[in-house]
Amino acid sequence: MKRRPRHVSQEEKALWREVTKHDTPLHPPRPAPAAAEPAAAPKPAPKPAKGKPDPLPAFRIGSKARGVAPQDDLQPTLSRRLAQAPLAMDQKAYARLRRGKLEPERRIDLHGMTLSQAHPALTQFILSSQARGLRLVLVITGKGKPGEDEGPIPRPRGVLKHHVPQWLRVAPLSALILQVTEAHAKHGGSGAYYVYLKRHR
Repeated sequence: MKRRPRHVSQEEKALWREVTKHDTPLHPPRPAPAAAEPAAAPKPAPKPAKGKPDPLPAFRIGSKARGVAPQDDLQPTLSRRLAQAPLAMDQKAYARLRRGKLEPERRIDLHGMTLSQAHPALTQFILSSQARGLRLVLVITGKGKPGEDEGPIPRPRGVLKHHVPQWLRVAPLSALILQVTEAHAKHGGSGAYYVYLKRHR
């Protein structure tokens, strides 16, 4: 036997309205979405006159650049500093020198010397070479041996290799020298220096 559906009476409806009158709904109704306005149609670009090329838009060089890339602050290598030094001697002679086409007239080997031994030996060698009217001499320092602890901070190899260019840049030797550059491979490469002297007066 089927049960007849029960209908809610008017009293029950009134009671339910009274109970729910002060309640806050868990899910408030969402506002209806506003009708989207139709996008304005783009204006057609003006057609260039016949026979004339399209005009270029205005621009400025570098306007879209993101800025200068960060540079490292590491000191350039000794080889790069010598190569970038201003050219004081004849350009053609310098080009021949860099190719190993000029033969040194005299040489000194500082291998095995301490700094206190090498500095006066180099000074005497340059002074006497310039006094004899020589122009190109070779100073051999060696490339230096790698240290025992090669840590994360690079350290220059070869004490004499790094001190000799400094000694040649200060008095009394600087006044006698036109150019200092690393030697060609046939004369020792980065373990030796060409020293091109001024003419003796």
